[in-house]
Amino acid sequence: MAPNTSKDVIDVDFKDAEESKLEKLVGPQAGPWKYEIIYGRLAVFGYFHLAALYGLYLALTAGPAWSTIIFHYVVFLFAIIGVYLGLHRLWAHNAFKAKLPLQILMIFWTSLTYQFSALNWIRDHRLHHKYTDTDADPHNATRGIFFSHIGWLLVKKHPEVKRRGKFTDMRDVKANPILRFQDKWAVPFIGSICFIIPTLIPMYFWNEGLNVAWHLSFLRFVLSLHQVFLVNSYAHFAGTRPYDKRILPTDNRSLNYIVLGEGFHNFHHAFPWDYRSAELGTLFFNPTTWLIELFAKIGWAYDLKTASKSVIEGRAQRTGDGTRVQNKSDLNVNS
Repeated sequence: MAPNTSKDVIDVDFKDAEESKLEKLVGPQAGPWKYEIIYGRLAVFGYFHLAALYGLYLALTAGPAWSTIIFHYVVFLFAIIGVYLGLHRLWAHNAFKAKLPLQILMIFWTSLTYQFSALNWIRDHRLHHKYTDTDADPHNATRGIFFSHIGWLLVKKHPEVKRRGKFTDMRDVKANPILRFQDKWAVPFIGSICFIIPTLIPMYFWNEGLNVAWHLSFLRFVLSLHQVFLVNSYAHFAGTRPYDKRILPTDNRSLNYIVLGEGFHNFHHAFPWDYRSAELGTLFFNPTTWLIELFAKIGWAYDLKTASKSVIEGRAQRTGDGTRVQNKSDLNVNS
């Protein structure tokens, strides 16, 4: 990765100075705003969901091979881990570092769920953390659970998202050749990995029909989208706030089973650099953390960052709601 040049530093300093002139946004906050629907995207998402529903119908009535169902379930898991481990903890938050084999694996896995390019996802996510639950947050949960779940993708971005998004520091990820490659060839690369190849594999290896193979790909894809979107929506509405009661993100252990370790969202927003994304780490259901630690053991992941116990305790005492779970014996406490 190329070192920062003096011009980079000057540009960042200039952006910081310009951003400091903007009004401070404190969440939860949502000002008056007229939604402008992106009808082309609405049509595309409409097709995705109709194709997924037809895929579900075929799965229940057409009798696809069990190999096809198992295959798509495995692909679904790879896609989700690609988002949580690769896009989220590795690249968006730099919670750990990854050697080339793991980065290549992650760019393929994350492409199994078509969420635009990694650079686009990382920019939006960093903006989400910097301006959580305000008008500069791309999926501002203050606007309701539908907006934060999927509605934000169906309308033009809020002016504050556009205005403040240009100040997001992306130098580290833009210097990554793997992420630049995916961004440059986003449509053919991600499209092929997400839809074309998972359709062709069942057809070629066990003679699955095109109609079933194609629509089960969309069923798997749409399920993966909504599984990830739950972290933006439900994880900002239901649960406890052990580390910061002033923000909307919550810890929800029931949701955590569904989102494979991303359910401790209040902790994550308090300590976004922590690779565990949860204070309990491996003591609770956290498959993404387990995989990061596995990759660390084989040398593919390193420099795993964590918040110290004293820092966590101090934050919980200052700003938490008093519901912090401190050890394994407390896991039977309701969310």
